[in-house]
Amino acid sequence: MKKIIAFDSDDTIVLSKMPATPRMAGLLAELLKHYDVCIISGTDFEGVIYPNTVRQIEQVPGVDLSRLHIMPTCGTRYYRFQDGEWRLQYQEDLTEEQKARIFEAIETSAKELDMWVDNPAGEIIEDRLSQVTYSALGQKATPEDKYAWAEANKEKRKLLNDAVKARIPEFEIRTAGTTSLDVTKPGIDKAYGMKKLMEATGVTKEEILFFGDKLEEGGNDFPVKNMGIDCIAVERWEDTAYALEGINAVS
Repeated sequence: MKKIIAFDSDDTIVLSKMPATPRMAGLLAELLKHYDVCIISGTDFEGVIYPNTVRQIEQVPGVDLSRLHIMPTCGTRYYRFQDGEWRLQYQEDLTEEQKARIFEAIETSAKELDMWVDNPAGEIIEDRLSQVTYSALGQKATPEDKYAWAEANKEKRKLLNDAVKARIPEFEIRTAGTTSLDVTKPGIDKAYGMKKLMEATGVTKEEILFFGDKLEEGGNDFPVKNMGIDCIAVERWEDTAYALEGINAVS
């Protein structure tokens, strides 16, 4: 029997960097009546997960936020709603020296592969404290531009992943989101986050169900699948919504 249902964020429960729709927020709020819910994502809490997803869930009348587990930046941070506010449970921040090495490896690799735009929409490389994230078009690019870029650069994204990994093999490198690459400390990925969640809640991996859109090898959801947690692969948030309607109907 499943006790926790966990989700990636971008393209699993929301469009890339966009707010959750009322339909999705309502489905997640209903799900919280029957299960603990975890959102584990390459995005950060303050900038994306909170305003774009969690805030939408908060607005659903009667929602029980105590059952919601938020794990931004691939599980390198963990938040719970306690005493009326979101409280940080742990963090796995990178050192300044580590971040400098990662920034250099990403920029050099991206420029060599002609994957560095001259006029980005926001930062191309973002310091998320416990993670460094490359966004090919910039953090504020529109979903339409991101999806068009992703379709045209499927193979080059793999080349970038390999090039960065060759320069900094001591770090974890994951293809993420629509246009992104995430870099964390060694051994830190979404499987790490799931293990920390299991420790915090006492559940086993057999009691977790995970939804993600990057479950293929090299994707940032793959470590969850690889550790033996039951997973459902989706391509867009509507796929997840359809599945949740079924789960809620029988719960």
